[in-house]
Amino acid sequence: MTRLRVLVCVSALFAGVSACASPRPCAGVGVESGVGVMFLREGYGDLADASYELCARGRCAKGELRQEDLTRVHLGLPDDVDPDGGTVRFRVTRKGGTSPVIDASADVRLTRQSDGCGGGAYNRGLAFTKKGGLTTKIPRSVTAAWREQVRELRSPSTGATTESP
Repeated sequence: MTRLRVLVCVSALFAGVSACASPRPCAGVGVESGVGVMFLREGYGDLADASYELCARGRCAKGELRQEDLTRVHLGLPDDVDPDGGTVRFRVTRKGGTSPVIDASADVRLTRQSDGCGGGAYNRGLAFTKKGGLTTKIPRSVTAAWREQVRELRSPSTGATTESP
């Protein structure tokens, strides 16, 4: 009888943690609606403490760029966002500047990302480079810069770990 209780408790705990009866992650775990931009700074010189603004669907995210060759910025959107096409706007302004050095827009449709259990979210990844502008097609230069950044962050000398874009 004790063995049966343990089995029932472990099963209930597992189902509660995973948010469904399946052993796979469920109920939107790790899936969120939003728009992200990977910004390759090559060709822009010093953007120390520059500010960014990323806008879509009537919402905006603002902040300061981190000091790195490739920066990822993200704008979270509501779970019930409409996936139809809409404008995404990305702006970067130098510290103390009054007008943006980058002001780019693209019309994009959000894509559905499943959580593996019948749920999911709508999101879209974009890239921005001086040569290619704001695009949903991630250029090789951005992919290469991201891989290099991951390698640097994983090096034993830094002791850091990474997060995927």
